[in-house]
Amino acid sequence: MLLQKLIKSILPKNLSDKIEAESRSWMVQCPNCKYERSYWDMGGLRWGAAGNPKINKLCSNCHTLSWHIVYKKVG
Repeated sequence: MLLQKLIKSILPKNLSDKIEAESRSWMVQCPNCKYERSYWDMGGLRWGAAGNPKINKLCSNCHTLSWHIVYKKVG
């Protein structure tokens, strides 16, 4: 969240709003319980990114450590 605040304070509003909107369109989903959150809501930034990486993290819903799927939500 510190990086998000820094981006918001340094960059022009229109650009920081674009970065936030794109980061919110990237979702992180737990493979166990299917709970999902946006990359932005997790405190991250994903802008100008491509591909569907996996990140190893603890699910805030089912509390299981697993490789979460990262994907861009369309629509």
